[in-house]
Amino acid sequence: MIVSKKTVLLIGLFSVFFANAQKADYTQYVNPFIGTSNFGATNPGAIAPRGMASVSPFNVAGKQNTLEKDSRWLSNPYVSENTFLTGFSHVNMSGVGCPDLGVILSMPTTGALETNYLKYGTTYKNEVAKPGYYGVELDKYAIKTELTASTRVGVSRYSFPAGKSNILLNLGLGLTNEHGAMLKINSANEVEGYRMVGSFCYNNAEGAYPVYFVARLSTEAKDYGIWDKPEKYKGVEAEWMTYNGKTRIKEKFMREVVGDSIGAYFSYDFEAPTQVVMKVGVSYVSIDNARDNLDAEVGDATFDEVYKKTQKDWNDKLNVVEVTGDNTDDKTIFYTALYHTQVAPSILNDSNGEYPAMKTRAVKHTDGTRYTVFSLWDTYRNYHQLMSLLYPQEQLDMVNSMLDIYDQNEWLPKWELNATETFTMVGDPAAVVLADTYLRGIKDFDINKAYEAMLKSADTRENNPLRPGLGEYIDNGYVSVDSHIKGPVSTTQEYNIADFAIAQLAEALSEKEDAKRFKKRSLSYKKLYNKESRFLQPKMLDGSWYTPFDPLAGANFTENPGFIEGNAWQYLFMQPHDINGMIKLMGGAKAFEEKLDAVFSEQQFDMANEPDIAYPFLYNYLPGKSHKTREKVASLIDTYFTNKPAGLPGNEDTGTMSAWLIYAMMGFYPMTPADPMYTLSEPQFETITIHLNSDFYSEKLLLIERKSDATTDKDANFKIDGKPLKDNLISHKNWVKAGHVIFE
Repeated sequence: MIVSKKTVLLIGLFSVFFANAQKADYTQYVNPFIGTSNFGATNPGAIAPRGMASVSPFNVAGKQNTLEKDSRWLSNPYVSENTFLTGFSHVNMSGVGCPDLGVILSMPTTGALETNYLKYGTTYKNEVAKPGYYGVELDKYAIKTELTASTRVGVSRYSFPAGKSNILLNLGLGLTNEHGAMLKINSANEVEGYRMVGSFCYNNAEGAYPVYFVARLSTEAKDYGIWDKPEKYKGVEAEWMTYNGKTRIKEKFMREVVGDSIGAYFSYDFEAPTQVVMKVGVSYVSIDNARDNLDAEVGDATFDEVYKKTQKDWNDKLNVVEVTGDNTDDKTIFYTALYHTQVAPSILNDSNGEYPAMKTRAVKHTDGTRYTVFSLWDTYRNYHQLMSLLYPQEQLDMVNSMLDIYDQNEWLPKWELNATETFTMVGDPAAVVLADTYLRGIKDFDINKAYEAMLKSADTRENNPLRPGLGEYIDNGYVSVDSHIKGPVSTTQEYNIADFAIAQLAEALSEKEDAKRFKKRSLSYKKLYNKESRFLQPKMLDGSWYTPFDPLAGANFTENPGFIEGNAWQYLFMQPHDINGMIKLMGGAKAFEEKLDAVFSEQQFDMANEPDIAYPFLYNYLPGKSHKTREKVASLIDTYFTNKPAGLPGNEDTGTMSAWLIYAMMGFYPMTPADPMYTLSEPQFETITIHLNSDFYSEKLLLIERKSDATTDKDANFKIDGKPLKDNLISHKNWVKAGHVIFE
């Protein structure tokens, strides 16, 4: 066999990158404080990749804080601007839009026992956050607190000064809307129990459920017990109760205690400065499983040993993409984004494979991984496509988790959280994810079941929780204002996108009639396009336009009669499956470009929300205008993504914003869900090396090189194996086989 010089050079390049991968520590480029301001809704706490447990500083309780959890709709346990800390919560979510979890709070204190968090809370300083680690010093107590975590266990190390000290476990405080808890002290260094959580986005209150825990301390306490603060009675009965509403301290009480505002304390009297390690195993199945998780994952391991393993796990995840360049901030926002994509969806099953079933919460078992936290209205657009590329085994497990949900709940998920369906947002997004995954070549799941589930949601007219108003949509092509369904134009567009996905999958499965039927349905958005206003507009059931129509109504998450979380500008181009059809509908390329320009020039583009985040890439579909995509994408990165707490444009949305950034910085984007194509823009690094999973892809590496900055208004030139691409579109199948791509 004759080997060309170019092949030898390429092999050499790959060898260098592979060698570097063995040495590089990419966790150094992660800043967990990014997104903790500007409503990014992330937290800087310690978590393992896809961890069930996470330990976050909790600073959203108390009027001392700028943003207080009970004074506004706040969905995160930590805010960068706040200054008053009341503990460290052990189950949390990151990058979501509604409050839930944020419970099982531990807190180290010194001096006399105090159980009121408004009194034992403190200011703090010297925060440090890294993947799998958070450290802080508590001003009031001179206690250094350090946090780390394994997948299902949170580990805290408290460095106490000499003297009297306490470790509190508060089950009354939390971010969730739910109340109710149980605890039982087993010994001078162990307590177990559960805390009720649920009602995410104030929906489905009937689905509230417990999260179980076992907390174990490295040092036995001198004194221990529980506290209980009951509700305060009013009226005549209250006059007889000298203890009315007062906190009860039950010393060395070792039976179950149930209540809303309860907690456990462990008190010490140290002769010298002492470190105490607290390990908290959690489970959504049982206390026994929480204990098993603690023993199986951490056991007798030291704090440093747990952190070292979690840090390695993080570095393994981050090493899937290597970038080179001199700008440290660019690397930091890139790798922090990659870090955020590995927080959610998170793992639901315990170390023994058990997890709770949908609705009944009966114990089920998996030999793989059952994922949860499926914010699908957000993630169907780009996140799952990124997982298919970078972490295909995880994406496969997520798809199988969705089918598992279908088996138990009889419907695909919409916004699933810890085996409850929250029914948040609109559309039928799981269908898009299933189709997209299969069409990208990840096929090791029951496609017949998936197709059956997709057809059920697409064709069931009555009592359809995924597609309300479906009868109107099928008969008329749109959901009307008269239906009283929130955001009828947005809902119609979401149904269109889901129908396109079904059509694409049907074509791949040789279901020709279904492909034709759903392709036709996917184009019905055109019935809502008003050529006079040049917008999609809400319609009445009789076909008349809803009046008055204001295309600006709905901006900044305010409600309007046609759209959800956006206005007519932000939804105008949300037909990624019919870009050429939309160009024609709007009067051709020039008219389309002018309207697209206006989205940006009139400041109607919203980087903080999903409906319009693909718009900068639309210029690639206009002849000779791809330079505008390059300019817009670069400008948006510089404007909205920074190495600061406010370094996200808004809610992280469980990885969706980070997925956009990762794609944008790598120089390609999956424009159309369920159409496995990429549109190319401009890489933001000198080189980008993607390590492909050999179980799913034939090539081991995809190397993208930027040979020059495209500063002109000409189309960029991409070369694969020395041959220029004809345009800026390439299939996923060919992209993962490209090997070496040059941008010049």
